[in-house]
Amino acid sequence: MRKPVIAIDGYSSTGKSSISKIIAQRLGLVHMDTGALYRGITYFAIKNCTDAGGAIDLELLFSKLNEIKLRFEEVESELLLFLNDSDISKEIRSNEVSSQVSLIACQKAVRDFLMEAQRSIASNGGVIMDGRDIGTVVLPDADYKFFLTASLEERTKRRFLELQSMGMESNEDEVRQNLITRDKIDSTREVAPLKQAHDAILIDNSKLTKQETIGLILSYIKEF
Repeated sequence: MRKPVIAIDGYSSTGKSSISKIIAQRLGLVHMDTGALYRGITYFAIKNCTDAGGAIDLELLFSKLNEIKLRFEEVESELLLFLNDSDISKEIRSNEVSSQVSLIACQKAVRDFLMEAQRSIASNGGVIMDGRDIGTVVLPDADYKFFLTASLEERTKRRFLELQSMGMESNEDEVRQNLITRDKIDSTREVAPLKQAHDAILIDNSKLTKQETIGLILSYIKEF
């Protein structure tokens, strides 16, 4: 029997990726963290495609997309992202990457570059994919669609604690402003903006724990 395709979209710091990973493990699905892929390209751009002032040169990035090879690899039960054979899982979570990933993610050339790979992986079923336009653009025919949201205050706290746990210096005001900026860019961009698919199930997990959110999502998924 074909396993389902599950799309989970939503705002930054609602737990999309970590929740999707756990659901994938429980249901025996492949998890693809599309946000990590965009962060990987952003990290590449910061390191290889900046102008004299340090800003990302988009045209230079587009010309170098064929030099980018991203892959996920499970190491000691943790799924790590490799860029051209280098583990960049920690680096892509930095504030520097976070502050510029929305710019990269709204570029059509970048989205097209990643689209084919994402759809190919999902074509045979058995995939859970999270991001911002999975249910609306990448996998519009997904068997199940969910959209996660939470209050700005709760998302700020979660993101701040995440950065602290990784040993990265930050402050809550900086994190809050970064989230506000990303929300605006992601929701208003011309290419594949962040929005709830008309047939997606809305889940506000402002007052839910991660396990409660997972349980709620699983309650909508039929056995297979």
